[in-house]
Amino acid sequence: MNYFEYETAAQRYARGRPYFHPIVVEKIVKFTQTPRFSFGLDVACGTGQSTTALKTIADRVVGADVSPEMIAQAPEMEGIEYICCPAESLDIESGSGDIMTVSLAFHWLDRDAFLNEANRALQKGGWLVISNNGFKGRMRGNPSYEEWNKTRYLTRYPTPARNKLPLTEKEADKHGFEIVGNEKYENEVDMNIEELACYLSTQSNMIAAVEEGKESVETALAWLSHELESLFSRDRETFLFGGSILYLKKRS
Repeated sequence: MNYFEYETAAQRYARGRPYFHPIVVEKIVKFTQTPRFSFGLDVACGTGQSTTALKTIADRVVGADVSPEMIAQAPEMEGIEYICCPAESLDIESGSGDIMTVSLAFHWLDRDAFLNEANRALQKGGWLVISNNGFKGRMRGNPSYEEWNKTRYLTRYPTPARNKLPLTEKEADKHGFEIVGNEKYENEVDMNIEELACYLSTQSNMIAAVEEGKESVETALAWLSHELESLFSRDRETFLFGGSILYLKKRS
């Protein structure tokens, strides 16, 4: 199931996803010691958050996603082009990119096919940066939220299967890449009840329940709002997120 091919899910994604991506591009510049890139490729770009962030450090950017519904939500910006194609079969000239980013999507891809395609699309010495950012299910100062997340939310909306295995050096080498760095980071996001409910409705667990017809998005959001009301002591609460960034370089 492609959890992100539905128009309503794409609309919620554009509205409800926290914009953490500037944290990642700042770390990319620092790690690669490259203040600006010539041509960036943002693969599985979704609604364009990661694409617009990449544009701040690249002269030209192409965002690619298999879902036209997600691309339709992406903002237009000078120097950015969006194309609809799978990550494993990019409509990009061989050897053209000096950086390729994949944010929040590597675990959904066919790894062998994607890494082969990344090798084809990048120039020699080009960077492949695979990043993730996930909700830790914790509210600052309120341990009862974590208990609710485990026993109520994830019981009602279980997490769909995905490939969580870390990319190994052997896998990278097989496709012409060298793993040169791996770093983790934490960030916080302030949200009110409506914003948190909207964010949770963009997660694949809730998308699966809605799009498989188990319940309507209106029912899901109403349940979330009711459940969350007792967990908020203020209008806005702080929630903990964490991410990882894997840096690979195409062998010369």
